[in-house]
Amino acid sequence: MLFRARTGTFLTFALAGLLTGVWVARMPALASKFGTNESEIGIVVLVWGVGAIVAMQALRGVMGRAGSRATLRLALPLTALSYAGVALAPTYTVLLGAVALFGMTFGITDIAMNAQGSVVERAYRRSIMSGMHAGWCVGAMSGGLFGVATAAAGLGFTATVLAAALLTLPAGLALGRTYLPDPAAPAASGTGREARRMPVAVYLIGALAFIAFMTEGSIADWSGLLLHDELGATQAVAALGYPMFELAMLLGRLVGDRVRMRLGTRRLLVGAGLGTALGMTVVVLAPVPQVAIAGFFATGLVVCAVVPTTISLAGTADPERPAAAVAQVGAMGYGGLLLGPVVVGFLSDATSLRVGVGVVVVLALLISAGARFVPLRMDVDVAAHSSEAAVAGAEAEAEPVAA
Repeated sequence: MLFRARTGTFLTFALAGLLTGVWVARMPALASKFGTNESEIGIVVLVWGVGAIVAMQALRGVMGRAGSRATLRLALPLTALSYAGVALAPTYTVLLGAVALFGMTFGITDIAMNAQGSVVERAYRRSIMSGMHAGWCVGAMSGGLFGVATAAAGLGFTATVLAAALLTLPAGLALGRTYLPDPAAPAASGTGREARRMPVAVYLIGALAFIAFMTEGSIADWSGLLLHDELGATQAVAALGYPMFELAMLLGRLVGDRVRMRLGTRRLLVGAGLGTALGMTVVVLAPVPQVAIAGFFATGLVVCAVVPTTISLAGTADPERPAAAVAQVGAMGYGGLLLGPVVVGFLSDATSLRVGVGVVVVLALLISAGARFVPLRMDVDVAAHSSEAAVAGAEAEAEPVAA
């Protein structure tokens, strides 16, 4: 049962990553289909992000009552249908409406699959969230390759995105049978607004997620321009920055759970913040593109642990409403994902692209500092000085799926 649930949730992360990877890879085809300029594409991306955040916040309470399993069984198929709507949109105006709907359904799927991952993790009683997010990386890279293959075959935006939607819909329906039910919440002691108020710990964890997503979003959107404009790399070399970062994220997340069990949660977050700051310092000070790409790779290896860990912490910060807590942290994280590239852009305009990207160093140090104040109330955390027997016992409780 646990093995099936973990496999199903891993594949759900992979499907969500696949949709994102196809979306990003075929963005030039979208621009070509509607004859849009960069600012109009920017509006499309913004509408998607705002739709996701609005849905996360508006339905946080609903998901807290319905649970992650029921929500995900409905949200994932709806995401595939809304994705098909994006593919079939005939005009730019209709496209914006379809993208808003896609963003809303995707946002709900995102928080629901993270909440389901938290349910599975609590059943395992050890850290597995990083492995779940590795599924996202696998899906995103596969989606990117699918986009490249369809572009090489001469398929346009509509055919590519529609094919991905048609693949996701039956898969999403089938995966619904693998999810675990959410644990019954203990009776709340408060009433009214007091009962609905979340612990301060949820917002502290959300702040770390906000900063971590800002960091990842800034690297995703500005790595290519830094390599090309500041370091003189060719477009082909400049395009390597983000894939190398994503590859490192995947490799890091495949071992992230074991590292967390070995070091403990707080030490992992502090180390990830310091390592990210060091890696991005190499990027900012790099004399040649090759050094900067190596810096992006090193950054991906360490920053990859932050987002899964914050989601894992959120699932235990409010035992009465773990799904709602994950939704709150996820919404705060998405806010950082949208804001980070904007902040880097404004700083770059006012100073230089190196200085703008250099803000990631400051963000990483904030992660390291903030990790010291995040309360740990977890069933899955294993302290750095736990005995080997304790670790072995946790692993024996449920065999992990190969991620």
